[in-house]
Amino acid sequence: MTGPENVVLREMRWWDIEPVLQVERDLFPEDAWSRGMFWSELAHARGPAATRRYVVAEEGDRLVGYAGLTAAGAPPDGDGASGGDATGVADVQTIAVTRDHWGTGLGSRLLTELLRAATAFECAEVFLECRIDNVRAQKLYERFGFETIGVRKGYYQPGNVDALVMRLTDPATPVNPVNPVNGVEGAETHG
Repeated sequence: MTGPENVVLREMRWWDIEPVLQVERDLFPEDAWSRGMFWSELAHARGPAATRRYVVAEEGDRLVGYAGLTAAGAPPDGDGASGGDATGVADVQTIAVTRDHWGTGLGSRLLTELLRAATAFECAEVFLECRIDNVRAQKLYERFGFETIGVRKGYYQPGNVDALVMRLTDPATPVNPVNPVNGVEGAETHG
């Protein structure tokens, strides 16, 4: 197992799509996102009207994780800080960590980055969908304060797997996810 000190987070760019797709297909063989879905998300991730934040995690030359968020709120100020009271909502679209990095805290780092982005987008709440059979991801989200608020029947296709709908109120409030639940630190989920 590798250490988190060797992993660097940075903005996802178009040239990351191919390595992201490799991880995507490994972790989510039945419901992997397409190349076009990632292109579409990245098209909204830059500039003054950006509504997305996508990051990748790299260890050396290897992509070992990625995460993305969409927001429906006011864009951040030029300095990246929130310009007023939070009123928007955000949705965690995806978080994925390669299997060899499960348990290293990388899932927590990626989620922390997405919550920072939600705060910069002036979002008061963050939502996500999590496969009902993905207990590892559920534990991660619960440590950050997400609560289950519903179930979407057959959300993940073609496997017809239900999704838990989870919500975090006030993503700007610091949460200490340092203490893992049952030793779980990583995540692999789709939203």
